[in-house]
Amino acid sequence: MLPRDLLALALSAVAAHRLRSLLSALGVAIGISAVVLLTGIGEGSRRYVLAQFTQFGTHVLGINPGKSETVGIPGVLGGTTHKLSLDDALALLRLPQVTHMVPLAAGTARVEAGDRGRSVYCYGVTPSIPEVWRMRVRQGRLWPPGDPRRGSPVAVLGPTLKRELFRDQPALGRFVRIAGRRFRVVGVMESKGRMLGFDIDDAAYIPVATAMALFNLDELNEIDCLFRPTAEPAQVEQAVRELLVRRHGGREDFTITTQTAMLDVLGKVMGVVTVAVAGIGAISLLVGAIGILTMMWIAVGERTEEIGLARALGATRREVELLFLAEAAVIAGGGGAVGLGVATATGTLLRHLVPGLPFHLAPAVAATAFVVATATGLVAGVLPARRAARLDPVEALRGE
Repeated sequence: MLPRDLLALALSAVAAHRLRSLLSALGVAIGISAVVLLTGIGEGSRRYVLAQFTQFGTHVLGINPGKSETVGIPGVLGGTTHKLSLDDALALLRLPQVTHMVPLAAGTARVEAGDRGRSVYCYGVTPSIPEVWRMRVRQGRLWPPGDPRRGSPVAVLGPTLKRELFRDQPALGRFVRIAGRRFRVVGVMESKGRMLGFDIDDAAYIPVATAMALFNLDELNEIDCLFRPTAEPAQVEQAVRELLVRRHGGREDFTITTQTAMLDVLGKVMGVVTVAVAGIGAISLLVGAIGILTMMWIAVGERTEEIGLARALGATRREVELLFLAEAAVIAGGGGAVGLGVATATGTLLRHLVPGLPFHLAPAVAATAFVVATATGLVAGVLPARRAARLDPVEALRGE
């Protein structure tokens, strides 16, 4: 039997039982659409999270006080014998692999201008944040580079904070009060938007030494280093570790986090989430497969005479088995195609209705979903097909 003849017979058999075939295909369509939608949302979420972290650069290495293996939360519950200092940060800048460095001392303070004020994060940094954090100044400038151990009463405002304090009025050259101290506004940052629900634009940036004095800090919260793209992250991490261990009396009382390692962990976590949600959707696909199995099993009993006649006319057991497998594949493939179309349309509609919803349907995922749907139909049709092929033609005709 030629493949086109087999396909024609399968289509005619499916068309002869439209309602039953439609219901079986509907089960597969619901399963595929659920799998594709959940997988698309999972993959979109993974890309969104990775994009949120990579917007600050990919060749960044962070050092926090405290050893995470012994303390759990670096720098919060103690456990350090030597605190991270500005001298440590300057020493790191002398490493040949490190090109820029940003020491960070942060705290929450009320920022006021006239009768307006709000409590925001204030970051004590250096003028290297455009290179290390990929944050640019939209208006004005950062303070001049120099010795980070010397502070000055200047501030750069995030765009959200500037808008809340000065509305549409210019902010450059005007004064604000941060934790009661007077600062001159020398710049306004470009908008970076939100990161995982946190408004990055609602903040103030001041010199790190000034922040340490303002918040009464005797150590840095973090040191971020930008290393050369040609350098191996593992080698840079090892060089930083050796330098700080020497400076801290031979003790590794700090935690080093590379951007590459963090992104790898995030990628693995989001990958597990994607697989988990796809598994939940696969339950619907399993229900559709059971529906095909049930329908085909019943069809064998109803079409005993047809099977017997086909065998009497010379059809082999193999051809009868292929015919029922083809019917199952047609039903599952049709349901899969419909489910794929519904999932794509639904994802596109949701993305327009909810602009922030992450959804990404890769062509490979769509192709895999269709293949899985068809394969599911074939697997579900194996038992009914074998049952039909084993029917004795004489007994089948006699039974009718």
